[in-house]
Amino acid sequence: MVLRSRSGIKRARQAKKRQARNLAAKKNIKNAFKAAERAIRAKSGESQSLIRKTVSIIDKAVERGILHRNKAARKKSRLMAAANKAK
Repeated sequence: MVLRSRSGIKRARQAKKRQARNLAAKKNIKNAFKAAERAIRAKSGESQSLIRKTVSIIDKAVERGILHRNKAARKKSRLMAAANKAK
């Protein structure tokens, strides 16, 4: 027999919403990162603005607790290293 409290049901509902929000944010980070990498590889003029935008998205994810700060630092570092190498 499974007992379900009202608070347990609410917690499950909240967890589902948060999971969807976090997954959307992670997908946004991944897409921005890929776009910046493509611009760097193509030596596009807009690569600097895409890098800035990506770093901003990553920093906001850290503030919201979606990404760990060390993972964010690693991602930003790799992005900057690719940009510097392309120059």
